[in-house]
Amino acid sequence: MSLSREVLEKDLYKVLGVPKDATEAEIKKAYRKLARENHPDANTGDAKAEERFKEVSEANDILSDPKSRKEYDEARTLLGSGGFRPGPGAGGNFNFDLGDLFGGQPGGTAGGPGGAGGFGGGLGDVFGGLFNRGGTGTGARTQPRRGQDVESEVTLSFTEAVEGATVPLRMSSSAACKACSGTGDKNGTPRVCPTCVGTGQVSRGGGGGFSLTDPCMDCKGRGLIAENPCDVCRGSGRATSSRTMQVRIPAGVSDGQRIRLRGKGAPGERGGPAGDLYVVVHVDGHAVFGRRGDNLTVTVPVTFTEAALGGEIVVPTLGGPPVKLKLPPGTPGGRTMRARGKGTTRKDGTRGDLLVTVEIAVPKDLSKKAQDALESYREATADEDPRAALFKAAKGD
Repeated sequence: MSLSREVLEKDLYKVLGVPKDATEAEIKKAYRKLARENHPDANTGDAKAEERFKEVSEANDILSDPKSRKEYDEARTLLGSGGFRPGPGAGGNFNFDLGDLFGGQPGGTAGGPGGAGGFGGGLGDVFGGLFNRGGTGTGARTQPRRGQDVESEVTLSFTEAVEGATVPLRMSSSAACKACSGTGDKNGTPRVCPTCVGTGQVSRGGGGGFSLTDPCMDCKGRGLIAENPCDVCRGSGRATSSRTMQVRIPAGVSDGQRIRLRGKGAPGERGGPAGDLYVVVHVDGHAVFGRRGDNLTVTVPVTFTEAALGGEIVVPTLGGPPVKLKLPPGTPGGRTMRARGKGTTRKDGTRGDLLVTVEIAVPKDLSKKAQDALESYREATADEDPRAALFKAAKGD
């Protein structure tokens, strides 16, 4: 990922409201909260919320990726130290200030041609020129650039999560400006920058045998200059685009699961591939069924006589016909039985099971006949004490 001067000047941790040593999970949680609060769909016409949404999305794109986060942290540390110092054997100290790092001219001021302002390139390009790694030469910026990854959220019903569903998903991402077709020019005819000859970069000697490759300050690294800047994107060629797409959520998805859809993120630049779309799934509960991995769960009440004498009970299933289960005589309350193949669909196409837990139902109202029958049963079992073993164990016998 190419980090611009504008990005490096921001405290992305502060943007998300997390400490510098925040874990990946903490960063993800903070981003989701802020993205929901400031999403354009929830703040129609609120320019501040839209700008805030862009900021937190940018911060998440960088800090959620270990590689780009490391590059960002190292670059921020370098800038804070006031210079760069190579290791022993480099022939002395090679120091440069912020203006040197961003390709400014001596004596320049922030925002001017010789200062830190107006920088449109990436720190990786500077390091590439210094140490001959990353992109080298003037053609590095002209190569295709992969689009940004985009994250969104969707809420499914319990049944949709078990069986799978196709849902509409509206998302916002950076894309080529439609008003100018990505050219940055009102008339669609930008001219090639004469300074960098369309490469977006200029090279200069850094002293001591080093060569620095800087972004072109005239075209801000684009390689093109818009004579009549587009009113929508202000000459950048990029704008926030909202679109709705149909996304297939596979069967058996669980609450909180993050699904990756390759190539469904933001469009790439200069013919580069699109980024990926990450969908975080939330699943609503169900009035009858629960979930335990690939298995569904259900609690079924049975009468005392069914539990004591045994029998056959009918159990409901999710979205299918009921099943019959055999209840052995003397079944205790809380026992769990299994109806195979009545759970969620796995990745290999097989299904989990339905776990049926028996709960003995105690009637609140009894008829005179039922009461007499139970009194007779109590008399017949008067010599039995179901708690005898409990007291014996409590005494340690």
